[in-house]
Amino acid sequence: MTGETQPSQRWRAFVADTLALLVFFTITGMINERFIAGMSWDQVLHARLLGALLMVPVARPYGAWRDWLMQRAKPTHMSELIWDSIALVSFQVPIYVAIIAINGASGSGLLFGALGALVMMLALGRPYGAFLNWVRGLFGLPPGGERPMSLNS
Repeated sequence: MTGETQPSQRWRAFVADTLALLVFFTITGMINERFIAGMSWDQVLHARLLGALLMVPVARPYGAWRDWLMQRAKPTHMSELIWDSIALVSFQVPIYVAIIAINGASGSGLLFGALGALVMMLALGRPYGAFLNWVRGLFGLPPGGERPMSLNS
């Protein structure tokens, strides 16, 4: 990436991180909502459209958060799995809990919603991290945890 301007790399990082989040969580969200939650296809469509609107502003900040945490990972599959899961849980679960609380969840519904999101994010942490790294590679960017992907680069 010799001679590339910082705004150009930041723009590519934004596009790559946003595309990865939209594709991955639209697909996994559709599967969850249709086949686990039993929502109709019409409900799934509306949920995914709302989800897409919410994913755009958080995709790059999540990517930067993940990069920062992944700097702590050792080059082993177990370490990467653990740190990717920590990144996804610590960033996305609080957002999800706020969304369902704002939309009326309370008490046990809020608790079970949070626990469900926790389990899902733990399970999806590494698969999403690997997918994100792959998408970044398509854009000529380094995988997470390397300095050039930070917001302040």
